[in-house]
Amino acid sequence: MASGKQAKEKSSNKKKDLTEIYEIRKKLQKILKPDRYEHSLSVSFTCICLAMRYGVDLYKAEIAGLVHDCAKQFSDGDLIKACEKDKVEITEDMKKAPQVIHSVYGAVYARKALGIEDPEILSAVYHHTLGKPQMSLLEAIVFTADYIEARRYKAARLPEIRQMAFMDIERAVYEINHDTILYLEESGGYICKLSYDTYQYYKELMKSRGLPID
Repeated sequence: MASGKQAKEKSSNKKKDLTEIYEIRKKLQKILKPDRYEHSLSVSFTCICLAMRYGVDLYKAEIAGLVHDCAKQFSDGDLIKACEKDKVEITEDMKKAPQVIHSVYGAVYARKALGIEDPEILSAVYHHTLGKPQMSLLEAIVFTADYIEARRYKAARLPEIRQMAFMDIERAVYEINHDTILYLEESGGYICKLSYDTYQYYKELMKSRGLPID
């Protein structure tokens, strides 16, 4: 059982966490369009729910979800210039699909503009669009929450993937990658190599578990 001193310290830390969250929300509300800010809130709440399910730090999950699109207000051209200025590596592959660069620069912007230093949170922001092979639980949570949050409605299999996310998040990551790549192939969109690498990793993981794959 926690001592009185420990209980007070824990309560103090929680108040500090809430204060930081409220401050980040205020900053985001000023820089993001209303619909993007609403999406960010929804992703953060979804991250919290998934973090409860998988035993991930709730504060880190909420912050990562909240700031994942913090660089979304910049144009593609401005993002490329910002990456060059701050010496953030972006591949030619990414330049062919510039809509993914906001996540790469977002990890830098979250630190510079919002004061976030936690490497796990910044990595989750960086990888929330393309993913990567063998994502951490926090990275997988933000990647998944961005796809399934309550304001999303266009993806055909959303109800199925939403349920799956709370049963087997790695399976959900696989299905999200599968559907995203299929959509881009059918629509003529450019697909970054990292998306394929992520897809292949989780596809092999599903096969190793003996689970059916498309």
